[in-house]
Amino acid sequence: MHRAGADPGGRPERLRQQGKKAGQALASVNGEEITVLQLNEELQRAGVQAAQQEEASKQLLEALIDRQLLQNEAQKEKIDRDPKVQQAIERAKALIVAQAYMQKRVGNIARPSKEEVEAYFKQHPEFFANRKAFDLRQLVIASEDMNDELKAAMDQAKSLEEVAVWMESHKVKYARAQVVRSSADLPPELSGKLLAMPKGQLFIIREGARTMLMAIADTKEAPVTLEVASQQIEQFLFNKKNKEAADAEVKRLRTSAKIEYLGKQKAPAAAPAASATAAAPAAPLAAPSAAEGAASADPLGGSAERGVAGLK
Repeated sequence: MHRAGADPGGRPERLRQQGKKAGQALASVNGEEITVLQLNEELQRAGVQAAQQEEASKQLLEALIDRQLLQNEAQKEKIDRDPKVQQAIERAKALIVAQAYMQKRVGNIARPSKEEVEAYFKQHPEFFANRKAFDLRQLVIASEDMNDELKAAMDQAKSLEEVAVWMESHKVKYARAQVVRSSADLPPELSGKLLAMPKGQLFIIREGARTMLMAIADTKEAPVTLEVASQQIEQFLFNKKNKEAADAEVKRLRTSAKIEYLGKQKAPAAAPAASATAAAPAAPLAAPSAAEGAASADPLGGSAERGVAGLK
C-alpha cells in the first residue's frame, strides 16, 4: 500500500502532471493532449481575422491532430534521435530564443514622426518626385547558352527582335517576357545605367542558371506624392531603426564577449551585422504595384539583393 498522492513507484502526483501541456485540452491523440493554447498560437501565426476564427479553428485543430499523429510515429521510429533532426531542432530553438531576446531589447522602437517621413521624401526625389518607370522587354535563356557567338550577335543586332531571329536560326531556346520596374525598385547603380540608356539599347543581366537579354522599350515619368508614399516610408524608416538597434546590440555583445576562432578559422575584417535576428529594410516602394503591369517572369524583382551579375 502506498501513500496518497504518490504512484506505486514513489513518484509524487505533482511531478507526473508536469509533462502535461498547459491549457484546456481540445483533443487527445493516443493520450497526447492538444490544448487551447496551441490552437491560439496557430491562429495568431496564421493571422486569422475575428470573423473567420470559428471556421479556421476547426481546420487548424485538425491540422494539429495530423501533426501530433506524425510526431508520434516519428518518435516510435526514433526519427527525433537522428543527428540531423536534433541539429535542426537545436538551430530552431537557438533562433527563436535569440529573436525573443532581440525583441525584448529593441521591441519598443518609436514609430517615425511625420517630420521624419517628410524629410526622407524630400531627400530622395529619385524614389518619389522624380521617379521613372522602365518598360523592359526580355528574352530569357539558360546561362549555359550565353556564349561569345551570341554576344557578338547582340553587338551587331539593332533590336531585341533581331536577336530572337538569330537564336531561332541557331536553335537556342528562349522565352519572352515583359516587366515594368521603377527607379525606386532597382539598385541605384542599375537604375542610373538604365536612365543613361536610349530606347532599344540591348544589355544582359545574368542570374544564376538563367540570363536575360533585355532592351528598354520606354522610359516614363512616374512621380509619387507624399500622401501616397508616406505609409511605406514610415514602415521603411521603422524597419531601418529596428535594424540599426539590433546591429548596435550585437556590436555591444561582441565587444564585451571573448570570441576565439579555432582551427583554420580567422576573424573577419569587420564584425558581421545582425542579419540572423533583424532583416535589413528594403527600399521604400520596392515592391511593384499591380498598376505597373509586371509580367509573370520577374528577373529584376530581387535584383536589390542579388546585385547585377552582368550588364552590357
